[in-house]
Amino acid sequence: MTPKKCKGCKYFYITWERTFPYGCKALGFKSKKYPCDEVAQTSAMECQYYKPA
Repeated sequence: MTPKKCKGCKYFYITWERTFPYGCKALGFKSKKYPCDEVAQTSAMECQYYKPA
């Protein structure tokens, strides 16, 4: 299975904030890294909210 990436997800958005440029509407957070990478790092699982855009 290929890893799910935020760029193809309907919940992913660009915040335009310099410190936290990426966001996830499903999980409700902003991050310096792509949210899917943040989820993988903290939970050791792929994001379960991925939905194709």
